[in-house]
Amino acid sequence: MTLPLTSSDATGLLGVYARVGPLFVAGEGSDLIAEDGTRYLDFVAGIAVNALGYNSLVIRDAVLRALDSGLIHVSNLYRTEPGERLAAELTKSFAGQAFFCNSGAEANEGAFKFARKWSKKTDIVAFSGSFHGRLFASLAATDRPDYRRPFEPLLAGVQIIPLGDRDAAQRAITAERTAAVIIEPVQGEGGVRPVAAEFLAFLRERCDACGGALIFDEVQCGLGRTGTLFASEPSGVVPDMYTLAKPLGGGLPMGAILVSDAIAAALAPGDHATTFGGGPFVAMVALEVVRTIAEPEFLAAVRAKGEWLGARFRALATRSTRVKEARGRGLMWGLELTEAAAPFVAAARERHLLVLTAGPNVIRIVPPLTITREELERGATILEEVLA
Repeated sequence: MTLPLTSSDATGLLGVYARVGPLFVAGEGSDLIAEDGTRYLDFVAGIAVNALGYNSLVIRDAVLRALDSGLIHVSNLYRTEPGERLAAELTKSFAGQAFFCNSGAEANEGAFKFARKWSKKTDIVAFSGSFHGRLFASLAATDRPDYRRPFEPLLAGVQIIPLGDRDAAQRAITAERTAAVIIEPVQGEGGVRPVAAEFLAFLRERCDACGGALIFDEVQCGLGRTGTLFASEPSGVVPDMYTLAKPLGGGLPMGAILVSDAIAAALAPGDHATTFGGGPFVAMVALEVVRTIAEPEFLAAVRAKGEWLGARFRALATRSTRVKEARGRGLMWGLELTEAAAPFVAAARERHLLVLTAGPNVIRIVPPLTITREELERGATILEEVLA
C-alpha cells in the first residue's frame, strides 16, 4: 500500500537543495502536474534532461522493452547488446570509443583521468564561467569559488583562466604540464554563453601544439539542445573527448565519455571502471533517445523553434530596461537582467511557468526539445509579462 505524502516527508531528505514550488505527481508533454492538478509549463525540463518531454512514447516503449528483456543490471564484467549498440550509435558522429558512467560530473572526472594517462602530464585548464560538476576534480575546474571553498584542497594543478582570452590561454596551455583543456561550447550554469568558434579553433591548435587533450563538456548543451547533435558542430572543431549526460538516459541516470582512438589506445583494462555505467536497462532507453534526437528532421525542428524563440527574446531585450542581453542557440537561452533573476523565476512560477537561473542575474530557458511553437508562445508571453 502506498501512503500519501505529507509536507513533513521532505524532512527525510538531506538539506542540500532549497526546493521550491508544489509537490509534482505527474507529467505530460511539456507540462508538470502538481498534486492539486495544476499544470505548469516547464521551461526547465529537469535542467535540460527531459529532451523528449514527459510521458514520451519513445521512452515508455523503450522502458517496457528493457523490462521485457529481464536485464536491468549485469555489470561490465560481461557483454550486453544495448550498451554496445549505443556506443556504435554515438560514435557514428565522432570517430572513437565510448565509456558509459552515471552523470556528467563522473564523465568529466573520467575524462581528466584519461587525459592524464594519455599525455603523461598532470595539469587541467578550464575557463571563467565554467561548470563541470561537484566532485573533487570537476569542482576544481568549476568557476564557482563559493562552491569550492568549503571542500578545499581540491585536485591540484587545475587553472581557471578568462574565457576568450588568447594570451592567457597561450600562457596556461604548455607542452610541459598541460594534460587537458576543458570547455563548454555553450556555457550553461555560467550564464548561457556561446563560445566563439574562433576561440574553440584556437584551443584546438594550442592543444595540438602542446600535446594536451581538448575536452568539450556538452553535458548540458549537447545531444540536440542547440539544434545540432553536438553543440560544437557549427564551429567545425573536433575535440579529443566529448563528455555527455543530462538528456542521454531520457531521465535515467547516465553519462558518457566519447574518446578519440588515440586516447583510447593509451588505456588498458583496469584503468577506469564503473559498476552501473552503461547497464542494459538504461542503455536501451538511451539508444532510443539518441536515435530520436539525431534524426535530421528532429534537429531541424529544434533549430526552427530556437530561431523563433531567439528572435522573440532579442526583441524583448531591445525594448525592456530589465533585460540586458538575450543569448543562446536552439532551445538553450539566457536572459541577462540588470537585477537579480530569482524574484522573476518565482513570479513566473506563480503564473504556472517554470524557468530557472544561470548565475545571479540570468534567467535560463531549456524546455523539452519536443515543445510546440504554441507552448513557446505562451511561455514567452508569461516571461514578458513578469519582466514588464
